[in-house]
Amino acid sequence: MNNFNFHRPTDIYFGRGAENNAGEICKKHGGTKVLIHFGGKSAIKSGLIDRVEKSLTAAGLSYVKLGGVQPNPRAELVYEGIELCKKEGVDMILAVGGGSVIDSSKAIAMGVPYDGDFWDFFMGGKTPEVSLPLGSVLTIAAAGSECSNSCVIDKEVNGIIKKKGSNCQANVAKFAIMNPELTMTLPPYQTACGCCDIMCHVMERYFTNTKDVEVTDQLCEGILRAMVAMIPRVMKDPNDYEARANIMWASSLAHNNLCGVDREQDWASHRIEHELSALYDCAHGAGLSVIMPAWMEHVMDHDVMRFAQFANRVFGCAMDFAHPEVTAKNGIAALRALWKSAGLPLSFADLGAKKEDIPTLLNNLGIDDHTEGHFMILKRPDVEAIFNIAANYKD
Repeated sequence: MNNFNFHRPTDIYFGRGAENNAGEICKKHGGTKVLIHFGGKSAIKSGLIDRVEKSLTAAGLSYVKLGGVQPNPRAELVYEGIELCKKEGVDMILAVGGGSVIDSSKAIAMGVPYDGDFWDFFMGGKTPEVSLPLGSVLTIAAAGSECSNSCVIDKEVNGIIKKKGSNCQANVAKFAIMNPELTMTLPPYQTACGCCDIMCHVMERYFTNTKDVEVTDQLCEGILRAMVAMIPRVMKDPNDYEARANIMWASSLAHNNLCGVDREQDWASHRIEHELSALYDCAHGAGLSVIMPAWMEHVMDHDVMRFAQFANRVFGCAMDFAHPEVTAKNGIAALRALWKSAGLPLSFADLGAKKEDIPTLLNNLGIDDHTEGHFMILKRPDVEAIFNIAANYKD
């Protein structure tokens, strides 16, 4: 077990109607003028933005609004948000939406007190010393950004979309308001993509070279087993509150790093997938459902017993001690079957990606200048092999 420091001071307000207390919660955390940052028309049409506005007004807080966040959030809106906050004297940001809205809000929060370009925190190796306080009203269970220290933004640089992340304590939100009912109107595909992202956040931590981490192994396995049970339920009945609640809580636990504090983590699949969603503007969870099993196939032999343990403990595959690779492969097959049952893509063809774009994907990743992953160190031929597995996969 590795040494670690764990600090996640996000207050969680969970349950039905929690968003109606947004004003008092913002006030409790020091807000006086709030930026309500959100995505598209659904937040307005559903009445959620109106309820949040009324709550802020009732608490005596003023606010300004900025909508328009897209999936794979763009730097252009971040710049607009930074200027709006400076102009209006905003001292707190309230993200109303999912991971993309929260990430856009985090980038704005970093940029407002900074004299330079916020993109320095994504490309320049700098870490923000301070940021505006941030909270969220979560509407999508997926990214776990409501409790994580991570933030991912897209920016066009020299004609290429760069998808880059920033991980730092300044990105940790002060609070998260989580009402599972707010996720019930999501399209099934978006729900499935979120579930995949949740599982992948756990698996990026689970597949490790660190030994004797049984406590966090079982935390990971427990969350994964819960997702295996809840995905069929929520796909069958989108209004299943208990399934929605379990999935929403899993999204936070999957990415607040409780499951990964004591171990070396991987994250190759996420960084490889970022090139898919940057080039094709696909949903992050959909890209992961294509890349993660392909990564598993390629690296499985590095520690076949860990993959066999995953298959046995998460999916209940029979352990073949004489041939653990059989158990491991059965686990990967079970994962693909689960995701397929939820309507997720499993191949380039399913995703709308093109095999002939693999050289472009590799070049955009810049894999010639570095390696990816930690569980198994990946060089260009490895990543190319993973892309080819994903491109050639057939049910």
